[in-house]
Amino acid sequence: MTRGIDYGNLMHDAMRGLIRSVMEDVAQNGLPGAHHFFITVDTGHPDMQMADWLRDRYPEEITLVVQNWFDSLAVDPDGFAITLNFGNSPEPLYIPFDAISTFVDPSVEFGLRFELQGDEDEDDDDDSFDEAPMLEDAPSEEKSGEVVSLDKFRK
Repeated sequence: MTRGIDYGNLMHDAMRGLIRSVMEDVAQNGLPGAHHFFITVDTGHPDMQMADWLRDRYPEEITLVVQNWFDSLAVDPDGFAITLNFGNSPEPLYIPFDAISTFVDPSVEFGLRFELQGDEDEDDDDDSFDEAPMLEDAPSEEKSGEVVSLDKFRK
């Protein structure tokens, strides 16, 4: 058996490190200029912390908007805590970096998408390596708020 370099996971670790650095800067200095983020996360991730009513409403994923109002942003090596406003109700969240499937800053047309990749030698029946769904591939269900297509931010 030969050992290979897992470039996919190394790249994802580097991209999550970039998100960590951005969030640390925002926690210290606030959002500069027109910058804001759309962050899609897996609400079923075991370390994701959110109110039960939010998890019931978004059982698979949620796209969070970090823009005009947020509070208590704190970053640690594994994720970040933030309080966001949902219908005039401030809700604390904890988002692990490895629960993030997309991170977009539309003000500068920057975006990252994470796809889960498995070792090609692994059994195909292992569901832990399914590709993360993109926002436009998600089944539509009625939700309050604005739905944003990421297509207009891609080059």
